[in-house]
Amino acid sequence: AVEKDGDFELVNPRNGVVTERLKARAVWNLIIMMAWKNGEPGVIFIDTINRHNPTPKLGEIESTNPCGEQPLLPHESCNLGSIDVSKFVTEEKEIDWDRLRETIRLAVRFLHNVVDANVYTIRQIEEVTKGNRKIGLGVMGFADMLIKMGIRYDTEEALQTAEKLMSFINMEGHKMSAELGEEKGSFPNFKVSIWEKGYKAMRNATVTTIAPTGTISIIAGCSQGIEPLFAISYVREVAESLGRSLVEVNPLFESIALKEGFYSEELMKTIARKTSIQDVKDVPEHIRGLFVTAHDISAEWHVRMQAAFQKYTDNAVSKTINFPNWATPNDVERAYWLA
Repeated sequence: AVEKDGDFELVNPRNGVVTERLKARAVWNLIIMMAWKNGEPGVIFIDTINRHNPTPKLGEIESTNPCGEQPLLPHESCNLGSIDVSKFVTEEKEIDWDRLRETIRLAVRFLHNVVDANVYTIRQIEEVTKGNRKIGLGVMGFADMLIKMGIRYDTEEALQTAEKLMSFINMEGHKMSAELGEEKGSFPNFKVSIWEKGYKAMRNATVTTIAPTGTISIIAGCSQGIEPLFAISYVREVAESLGRSLVEVNPLFESIALKEGFYSEELMKTIARKTSIQDVKDVPEHIRGLFVTAHDISAEWHVRMQAAFQKYTDNAVSKTINFPNWATPNDVERAYWLA
């Protein structure tokens, strides 16, 4: 409708009645301007989500969790876990697929058990959660993985690595869910799901999700979700130490800096004041090329990386596009249009 400069129907979600017709371009421009002004609204493609709804006969998906990675039916709940994929890079800069397979299988069984171990606050949540047994296994530490493999984030090689990695996780996750289905029985709504045609059994209506992993990646000491590094070094204010500041440095960068002989406390403090190291001449050029941060990467690469992972993810993918504060509404529009 935006392309054709047509109208857009405003539909009452309670009864499906069209209450008004608006100019599509005006609605689109308002979305763009508000996103440019304050970072919201994010955009959700609800029709696309429902085309991939694993249990369409149970009703339409109307919303997601707050970060957008988990489309849910009314009363359905999140059950997410993430593998730190940076731990599976070998000395030869390859992915250890056998170790990763073992971890995927353990993680799927673990998340499956959470459904039964959980205490549900209200009956409706328990009914729909146990009826579909959705789980969402994803990744964190992806930027660290690329660095260990010597691959720059905003490249075709990185996209190919993302697809190969996530297709493997998705495939092995489904295999494990199918085994659990044969061992313990399929999820109760299996017969009205998309899995009924291609599988004898399936324990979970969904298996994979890419979450932002904000807190757990800090605990695990790895990069967040599928995001590039936000910063190489930054200052953390610690209230308990009476106003003292701690300089936090990415451990991979720190170890390479020490190994190659360009590490210094002064350099780390200089880098901590920046969102990018691309103009820091004390850092060798080949290291700067590898340690790109979110602000070094164009919106196109952020969206393309999200798409690469979404291709092999049952649920959805949480991904942030970072813009500098001089970005224009046109920059935001290009990102949304590409998405």
